Amino acid sequence: MTNTCGPAAHPFPDLPAGFRLGAATAAYQIEGAHDQDGRGPSIWDTFSHTPGRTLGGDTGDTACDHYHRYSEDVALLRELGVDSYRFSLAWPRLLPQGTGPVNRKGLDFYDRLIDELLAAGVAPAVTLYHWDLPQALEDRGGWRVRETAEAFAAYTALAAERYGDRVERWITLNEPYCSAFVGYAEGRHAPGAEEGRGALAAAHHLLVGHGLAVRELRAAGAREVGITLNLDRIHTASALPEDRAALRRAEVLHNEVWTEPLLAGRYPAHEAETWAGLADGPWRLPGDLELIGAPLDFLGVNFYRPITVADAPHRTDDPELRTAVDIGLTELNPYRTRHTTMGWPVVPEALTELLCGLHARYPHLPPVWITENGCAELDPVGPDGVVHDAKRIDYLADHLTAVTDAIAAGVDIRGYYVWSLLDNYEWARGYSQRFGLVHIDQDTLTRTPKDSYHWYRGLITAHRARTEEPAR
Repeated sequence: MTNTCGPAAHPFPDLPAGFRLGAATAAYQIEGAHDQDGRGPSIWDTFSHTPGRTLGGDTGDTACDHYHRYSEDVALLRELGVDSYRFSLAWPRLLPQGTGPVNRKGLDFYDRLIDELLAAGVAPAVTLYHWDLPQALEDRGGWRVRETAEAFAAYTALAAERYGDRVERWITLNEPYCSAFVGYAEGRHAPGAEEGRGALAAAHHLLVGHGLAVRELRAAGAREVGITLNLDRIHTASALPEDRAALRRAEVLHNEVWTEPLLAGRYPAHEAETWAGLADGPWRLPGDLELIGAPLDFLGVNFYRPITVADAPHRTDDPELRTAVDIGLTELNPYRTRHTTMGWPVVPEALTELLCGLHARYPHLPPVWITENGCAELDPVGPDGVVHDAKRIDYLADHLTAVTDAIAAGVDIRGYYVWSLLDNYEWARGYSQRFGLVHIDQDTLTRTPKDSYHWYRGLITAHRARTEEPAR
């Protein structure tokens, strides 16, 4: 008999024994305390405080005030019953200038958080870089320059030395696609640059930073080391040759610029036609591929929706901007399905296709963790004091079923982190989008678990009982 749970009953997916379930957040999106206890400014502080950059001028100055309320949030995790909590360290909270003097109060904060997680029976999984580059490093070139990758290695060494005895899983970078292309080419995210060569240099130096960080983590005896990519399942609008060519370029831009160096030790085969031959710039040095392609213990995959592309004219004649994201295609949305409030189509089977495609393309694919998956919905607190978010429950159940389908097809998938534990600061969209299992009232910061929180807790409980895992 299939288990169900909660006011919005939905079948629980049959996950295999040993499969882990967790929840995820990121520092700038929840911590707040942006100028307290020695924390330095990040590029997101600068970006969000620049008029016109974020919806409604929203900033992460307070966010969910997790910095002061972390004990309350750990209690929510304990009650939820998750195996693991994925969170990020704020680089400028540990090293306010990105390098140089260490902020002891910042180090102590994460000590307290990690210790409280362990006391609650929740394994810490740390992301080292979730987009909050110290502004001082951006002022010296940011990810356009190799010095930032070297600074990232030194920061990694500091974090590994301090927390390595207690952290189960390390993630070097979160979604470098967004850091490089949304931040340095499109200008929609911090630092808000619109460059071509700068974005391509940033993409490469992010990978170099990853490779250097892996080296530091290995030297420190880290248990599990990986990276998180927001890979896309991309469809072509038609079988026309020009649309197929657009699909090849899109695969390079969204996926292969990361997966080929990391998983196959090579640069993308179609990068010359994608970036007019400018990808192979002076930022690439001998030995970089070997550094970047060091073996990983796992690959993190973030997934929310598929995309469809077609050939299209370039939007600009500026050769600099045409170097990075203006690669002669357009994204279409032909999906006749429900869309989240982000405007993203809900297509769970696309996740299965993505995972199976990775498994087929890369013979030495490491074990996979789904490090983010979730949906934004309108989540008001009802008259009964409860948030009834049945659409989110449907989304999570259907995507977890898609994960089980990929496992059945032979993909080694070890676990899943729901995005997100809390409603939080959704970057340039401010507080307009709610992804959390827990509702946050932005005026009072009151935490209210939603129906999806209770459903996920029921799933975790049922999974442990069915697979005969010992209760904590």
